[in-house]
Order: sequence, then structure tokens, then C-alpha cells
Amino acid sequence: MKLYSTNNTTAEVSFKDAVFNSMPQDKGLYMPYIIPRLDDEFISNLDKYSLPEIAFKVAKNLLGDSIPTDDLKALIEDAINFPAPIVKLQDNVYVLELFHGPSLAFKDFGARFMSRVMSYFLKPGEKQLDVLVATSGDTGGAVALGFLGVPNTRVTILYPKGKVSGVQQQQLTTNGQNIRALEVDGTFDDCQALVKQAFVDEDLNAKFRLTSANSINIARLVPQTFYYFNAYAQLLRQGIKKVVFSVPSGNFGNIGAGLLAWKMGLPVEKFIAATNANDTVPEFLKTGVYQPKPSVATLSNAMDVGNPSNWVRIADLFKNDAEAIKALVVGYKYDDEQTVKAINWIFDSYGYVACPHTAIAWQALTDYQQDNAAADTAGVFLSTAHPCKFPDVFSQQVAAKIDVPEQVKELESKTKLAISISKDFADFKGYLLGVD
Repeated sequence: MKLYSTNNTTAEVSFKDAVFNSMPQDKGLYMPYIIPRLDDEFISNLDKYSLPEIAFKVAKNLLGDSIPTDDLKALIEDAINFPAPIVKLQDNVYVLELFHGPSLAFKDFGARFMSRVMSYFLKPGEKQLDVLVATSGDTGGAVALGFLGVPNTRVTILYPKGKVSGVQQQQLTTNGQNIRALEVDGTFDDCQALVKQAFVDEDLNAKFRLTSANSINIARLVPQTFYYFNAYAQLLRQGIKKVVFSVPSGNFGNIGAGLLAWKMGLPVEKFIAATNANDTVPEFLKTGVYQPKPSVATLSNAMDVGNPSNWVRIADLFKNDAEAIKALVVGYKYDDEQTVKAINWIFDSYGYVACPHTAIAWQALTDYQQDNAAADTAGVFLSTAHPCKFPDVFSQQVAAKIDVPEQVKELESKTKLAISISKDFADFKGYLLGVD
């Protein structure tokens, strides 16, 4: 697998180099030169394969000989060892549950795969790998658990002060060992900017071997394609061959992975980009003008991103053809009041508890289907996190129905380990260099 920078198509690097360098020095993002289509026979017979088998086939198709076949198969079987079921709520309405991994969020797919890829490539005696990651909520917890105890690695997680839920903060800050947490006095966009600036800072790169565990890293994007193929496999088992995916979207890595799956041959009728008040992309899809703006805090905090990093990948995938993007992707946005209303409607109608991000995806799918009814097309909305992570969002009646997993209960007795810093890069750089 050979990759290029979205800012320089002639700068060829290997998959290993892209994983460890994370982001090109020209501030672009890595994309594969060739995105091979999976053969039609495999696609039409997806229902005959398990999730790990699908994941291996998809990864092998993309990565080529970057990782030997047997090693890749073992790596995937270790990383993707939890289910991702679709649950039928009514005819042509399904929820894809992506919260059955150890951190209870869809980010487990990317974080576990990435940590194992990095560990595989990291040879004994090599310089310690410093993994930097900005999180708006769920990424940090998944990365922390994915890398916890991995030899010769150190993870530094940046999260916005007061803008993650209590459970998310516990997952970020109670690990110790090789996991460090920084509480940034700012927004997720500020955290993301600090990480990006670190990668192009000469002093930091001279001292550390830096990489990222955010979705700017191509190793995060590849495994997120797995669950789109697996969802389609489950639909095929029910005799359904057409699908629309509604994706709660913040940094746009999730829907970016779906579009990558589509490029590889997955037959998708439409992608719905569902956002909260941070509506940069829905506004672009409506007006044709892409205008990033400061993020605002919402109940669906993991989507509080005003300048989505992965949009450059999506634009690159379509060769910056706005009309081609609009033909496949439609955008919807919802405020907090509409989010709560959707949560309650889902609960009252189906007895199903959806986190705020999931509720937004359901509402977008519902609104889309009202205008685009198709009896032979299933609508699948993605559930990106377990509802127990957002207890303050729900009414008492809804909260009472949430089954809190044991690993969350165990967090309550652990001590918060976090250092507060400002959003100034000098403060972050000083922390990394060990300067008071």
C-alpha cells in the first residue's frame, strides 16, 4: 500500500511510514494511491462471512503486502473480538450498535486495530513511540484502553475541560501506566490544533518519535470500514440488498470510512451526515461553501467539531467535485432540544435507549426517509456510544432503563490523573519537553 499527502500527490510513503508519521509535514492527510474494488462475488456473498473474516478481506484488499497474510489475520482476530450487530426497530429501520467493545464506543475498532498495527511495526530497541491524541469524548477512552500497557509506547490524551461526560473523563484519566491525560482549557478544536502543531514542530520532532491516534491517522480509518461491510452482510441475511447509512458526524472520520467502503465496492444508496449545531458540512452540502467555524458545546459532545479534519480526505476521494459529493451525501443538523426530543421518541416508540449522537442519526434517517421512501431500501443509523456515558442527558424514566456495564461501575473508585494546561501551544510544548 502506497500513500500520498492530500497536499502533495507526489510524496509517496509506505503504510508503515504513514502510520508512524500520522500526518505529512505539509499538513495534508495521507490517502492511498489505489483503492482496489473488492470483487463482486465477495460483496454479493458477504452474508456467508463473519465480522473478522470480512475485516481481514477488506484490510488485505487495502493494505496489500504491507503486513503478511498470517500476521494480518492474527492481528485482526485479536483487535476485532467483539460484535457489531444491527437491531431492527421497524420495517426498514435498523440501528447498528458499535458500542460493544471495551470502551463502549465505535472508536474501539480504530484504536484496537491501530495499537496492534503500531506494536507489530515497532521493533525491539527502537525509539519510544509518543502517541498524541485529541478527543471530544470517546476517542480518548478507546485509545487509552487500546494502548494501555503496550511496550515502548506512551500516550498523551488532550481533552477539553468541562466538555466531556463524567464517564468519558473517567475513562480518559484513570489509567496511569503509559497513558497521560491533559485537561485543556478550550474546545476540541483547540486540542486538535495543539496536536497538529506538535507534528510540524522541529524541536518536538527532534526529541520525540511522534504519531497520532486521531482519525487523521490512516490506521484509524481502515478498520472503520469493517462495520459497514458487516452491516450489509447482516442485511443480506434478511434478504435486503439496498441500504442508506445515517452517520452521526463530528470529525468526519466515521462517514469518511463509510465512503471509503463505498469506493471499495460496497453498494450504498446514500450517506446521511447527521450533525449537531456544529454544521459546517451540512451547510456546505446546502450552499456549496465550505466555511469552518469555532465549535460550540452541545449534548452530543463527541460531535462538537467546527473544523472537521477528515473533510479533506472526503473531498480528495471525490477529486474535489462538490456535485459528486452531493449526489451521494446529504446533510442534516439538529439542536439540543431536537436531540432530547428524538431520544424520548425513540424510547417511547421502541423502548430503546439511544445516546444523543445516536438519536441525531436516527432523526436524520427519519427525516430523510419521509422524503425518500423506498420499500426495498433499509435505513441503518449508527449507534456510536453506549448511553451510560451520558447519564445527565436522559430523563429519570429513560435513565432507569440503562444497563450500566461492570467496567463503568469499576471506574467510580479510580482516581483522576490529569494535568491542566491552557490552549496555548507553548504550554503544551513545554509540558512535552518537561519544562515547568
